[in-house]
Amino acid sequence: MTSIERTAYPRFKRLITAHELYLFFSPTRDELQWAADATDGDEHLLALLLMLKSYQRMGCFPALEDVPEQVVEFVRRQVELPEGTLPLYRAERTAKHHRGLVRKKVGVKYDQGEARRIAERSIRKEAAAKNRPADLINIALERVVEAGLELPGFSTFDKMPSKIRTEVNVSIREGIHDRMTPVQRAGLLRLLQERDSDGTTLFNRLKKPAKGPAWSHFKSLAKRLECGRLGAAGLRPHQADRADRVSDSQGEDAGPRRPGDDVLQARRDEDQEGQGGAGGDPACRAGDR
Repeated sequence: MTSIERTAYPRFKRLITAHELYLFFSPTRDELQWAADATDGDEHLLALLLMLKSYQRMGCFPALEDVPEQVVEFVRRQVELPEGTLPLYRAERTAKHHRGLVRKKVGVKYDQGEARRIAERSIRKEAAAKNRPADLINIALERVVEAGLELPGFSTFDKMPSKIRTEVNVSIREGIHDRMTPVQRAGLLRLLQERDSDGTTLFNRLKKPAKGPAWSHFKSLAKRLECGRLGAAGLRPHQADRADRVSDSQGEDAGPRRPGDDVLQARRDEDQEGQGGAGGDPACRAGDR
């Protein structure tokens, strides 16, 4: 579950300044008249004004009990309601009617199904390049607001990234797998299967993070990447060096070489020497230290 604080989903701040109260929660004369015409008591008047100002600020309806007390008191004083007046609804039908009045006044559409579809499309599109749930939720929020729709509850957005990311990542993985040749797949598996004497796989060595920007660290990283490349090809470093020497001795007189000739020659040398089996080269392990 993604923390709402890590996203741009609208919510009340823990500390609201006097300037923010005046700027965002002061009802205008027209708004007060509109609310007075639509209600029949102080409690409903205060509740309707709070829903209006909260929606204008956040783009969604908070539960009245979630509206900070300082906001309730500020609006109550602004419209000169008696002290102790609380925003209450005696019936859910009245609250639903008032939400409809607010939507009509601010010009927003209530279509939770369409809002979810827009959010899902935007997350699916961006999940190929972004992986953090908070980033995907923020993009979905932006698209729903751009469509002029009321925001669904945060739980709706929170559930989408995990499911969609899994589907997108599976699709990416299958696409890569299908484009690889059998030889490439075997080489990839070899990174996980072959181990050093201490049990470390080539894959574990490859994924170690690089160290600071020093020349010795750069050489160590280059050595580690080279070991991984050779391991995927089924070679050890001394075999690759022999392949390079064979290539240099042949020169240009041998004619154009085919891709993979160096690897084939190194394998033939290995067969002649009777060298085989798993295990990494000490030089590779030294490069990790």
